[in-house]
Amino acid sequence: MGPKAKKIILIIVLAFFVYAVFTSPVKAADIVNNVWGILVDGFNAILAFFSSLLNR
Repeated sequence: MGPKAKKIILIIVLAFFVYAVFTSPVKAADIVNNVWGILVDGFNAILAFFSSLLNR
C-alpha cells in the first residue's frame, strides 16, 4: 500500500470519526470509554500475569 493510499484511508477514518462525534456525541463517548476500559483491563491482565511469574 502506497503512501497516498494510507493518507486517503486516514482522511476517511478521521472524517468518519468527526461525523460520528457530531451526529451522536453520547454514543461516541461511550465507544471511547469502552475501548479505554478494554485497554486498561488488558494491561492489568498482563501486569497480573508477569507479577505471578516473578513471585514464583
